[in-house]
Amino acid sequence: MMVKSILSTLFFTALVLAHGDHNAQSPIQGPHQSLWYKAFNKIPGDGGTQADSVFSGISTFGRLPYFPCLASDEEQYDIAFMGAPFDTGTSYRPGARFGPSGIRQGSRRLNLYGGYNVPLDANPFNSWAKVLDCGDIPVTSYDNAYAIRQIEEGHNALLTRSPFTNAKEKGFSKAGLTLPRIITLGGDHTITLPLLRSVTAAYGPISVIHFDSHLDTWRPRVFGGAPTAQAAINHGTYFYHAHAEGLLANDSNIHAGIRTTLSGLSDYDNDGYCGFEIVEAREIDTIGTAGIIKKIRERVGKKPVYLSIDIDTLDPAYAPATGTPETGGWSTRELRTIVRGLEGLNFVAADIVEVAPAYDTNAELTTMAAADTLFEVMTIMVKRGPMSLDWKEGERGD
Repeated sequence: MMVKSILSTLFFTALVLAHGDHNAQSPIQGPHQSLWYKAFNKIPGDGGTQADSVFSGISTFGRLPYFPCLASDEEQYDIAFMGAPFDTGTSYRPGARFGPSGIRQGSRRLNLYGGYNVPLDANPFNSWAKVLDCGDIPVTSYDNAYAIRQIEEGHNALLTRSPFTNAKEKGFSKAGLTLPRIITLGGDHTITLPLLRSVTAAYGPISVIHFDSHLDTWRPRVFGGAPTAQAAINHGTYFYHAHAEGLLANDSNIHAGIRTTLSGLSDYDNDGYCGFEIVEAREIDTIGTAGIIKKIRERVGKKPVYLSIDIDTLDPAYAPATGTPETGGWSTRELRTIVRGLEGLNFVAADIVEVAPAYDTNAELTTMAAADTLFEVMTIMVKRGPMSLDWKEGERGD
């Protein structure tokens, strides 16, 4: 009876798969040679490999192949996930150093049924792009200045390698090369400063789409008091420094999801000084997701774009595990809808930050929300194609 039950289950599963995506659907392969066949040797089988269950095996983002890219350059990639476990620039709750591992844990089910993104009509796990999880940058927790340097150099080492696809095609980096794209798992939001330094070294001043409940353009003397040069760089001031260092493309940057309290309306003046337009979180009640998407797309146009997503863009009901939660935020569905609406933009790199798993629920609400949002970002990058394609001379915009 047991054998008949197993055979019935396998037959039913085969029927379901047969009516799925005929072009892409295939079982996830794994490293375990013929374990199913050996355990049930009376059941006909092809003696193939047996994949890990979704709850077993080593955690990588979306169960992607892992390669220690900072230890070896033997593997090429088109998109790489990289962790930056840093949280000593936060002003409230620490814990985002565990964000990269938490997000990977929250991403386990992304590829369970084959990884097809239905709204975007694409499968980022089964496409032209070679995608890897490159592990984490080794970041010290004892010296912020040195940690920031480690993040910048680690990111730039991955960003400036030849991609797996179209490596010899002309691209729109400053050197005229096609480069891979890096998606960084944070880490508190301080990490965006060294990441922007890396991206700007490769592309020149960059336009930024910033999802957050906070402005993060505070002057150091206002946010943190700036008793030392090291203390002046934190998760509330990094955009101030990015502007001062010439990393940002002027008048093409935008915040979305803002709802923080301020010392006064003059705080917005500094935000404009750093080249940002603001979309308040509450605007979703009047212009909807479509209106927010329209504002963002009009602001950045066809320029190279860096995407930075603070998980506190979401309301704490959807993402409680974050360093500085603010009520009145968007739902996970709304954020994913808005991100999907940015399809076609020229994202050269991205990050998601401020995921602090220790404050999450047992249901892993925050880490799953972060992983699912990056699933949208990853799909958009794949649909856009290699960075060498569909780019016209003279449209760099810097």
